[in-house]
Amino acid sequence: MESFPAFFPLKGLRVVIAGDGEGAEAKARLLSGSPAEVKRLRGEDAFDPAAYAGAGLVFVASYDADVIAAAVPAARSTGAPLNVVDHPELSDFHTPAIVDRGPVVAAIGTSGGAPLMAALLRAEIEARIPAGAGPIAALLGERREALRQAFPDLPLRRAFLRALLAGPVAEAAANDPALAARRLDAAIAGGWSVVGKITFIDAPAEPDLISVRAVRALNFADIVVAGQGSAAILAAHARRDAEQWTSDAATVDALALQATAGRLVAIVHRGIDNLLAERLAGAGVAVERLAPAPSA
Repeated sequence: MESFPAFFPLKGLRVVIAGDGEGAEAKARLLSGSPAEVKRLRGEDAFDPAAYAGAGLVFVASYDADVIAAAVPAARSTGAPLNVVDHPELSDFHTPAIVDRGPVVAAIGTSGGAPLMAALLRAEIEARIPAGAGPIAALLGERREALRQAFPDLPLRRAFLRALLAGPVAEAAANDPALAARRLDAAIAGGWSVVGKITFIDAPAEPDLISVRAVRALNFADIVVAGQGSAAILAAHARRDAEQWTSDAATVDALALQATAGRLVAIVHRGIDNLLAERLAGAGVAVERLAPAPSA
């Protein structure tokens, strides 16, 4: 790891953007919806050290080398972390490509060396983060204490939250936060118990054709069953702390026992074992079958 990723809380922070041009405008747009106090410096104001007083973060952006040469020393006088757009050699930190979902933020950095690559990766990651991720994170933050009281046992609380993020509360969060809040409160108050599920994932011939729903199932799975064609998919998308089973271990009885205990299981194999899926469904186990995403 060549760069250490970190997040700066923006509430109450003064951010100074010095310079003109698209680079400065892009930083201003990026911060426009944030709780930070954003101060713009243009022209000779950018050369005055006093203008940077109280800054917590500073950006200098200009196509003019003379402007950069004069603004950087003035900005450094504050001691605040400094980013000089398109000049990683002058910067204290690099700005990553960002996926913004309010409280949920994903950042992809390349140590300032390949911003286009970071932008391409951002587009792929953005498609995999639900639109409701930010609202549901905010809602869970508001209900943090209620969740702790309702589920003092940490493993049970985690199981509840995983099921919540894959269910109707998260579905409602993007378009109807009030409905999501009512559903969450009902789930907390209703004596919720864990509900397990077995998800069959048809492993595509090309790993990048895996569907978004399949990736989410792997992100949540407590147990992953490695079948034919699963190696690359599991390496990229399965939880690092998930149990890994072989196909031979995934019998009807063993899988039904895990589902009854409230665990989420993902079976990844080239083709879906429909007979196994039907036997599990017949035993009262929740079953989901996911095909690969269609190729372009």
